[in-house]
Amino acid sequence: MNRNDMVEKEEIFSKVLRAGRRTYFFDVRSTKADDYYLTITESKKFTNDDGSFHYKKHKIYIYKEDFTEFKEILAEMTDYIIGEKGDEVISERHQKDFKKEYDTVSEEKEVEIKSTESFTDIEFDDI
Repeated sequence: MNRNDMVEKEEIFSKVLRAGRRTYFFDVRSTKADDYYLTITESKKFTNDDGSFHYKKHKIYIYKEDFTEFKEILAEMTDYIIGEKGDEVISERHQKDFKKEYDTVSEEKEVEIKSTESFTDIEFDDI
């Protein structure tokens, strides 16, 4: 491997975000032409049945010419999500009292069924 290949893979600036089973790596790297680009890597830990574990990684490359639009769309999407759902995490994993929509519908149907069970079905011929 020559020096230019090493420069291409060199990390200039890095940050790590640990988020449960996921870790996000933000790395500024240098090209052969000594320009910079950003890589974002998601690494997710998986546990095998035998107790051992492995990681799956997904990486995207973002180049300077795309920064402005990328930032705008990312901000628009995150603002939309927070505007619609707030910044509180809503999930079965994070909240013990979380009820899925279909659970709530099932409970409502169960209450409806129970309330109709208390009535006696009569036919008018019996009167």
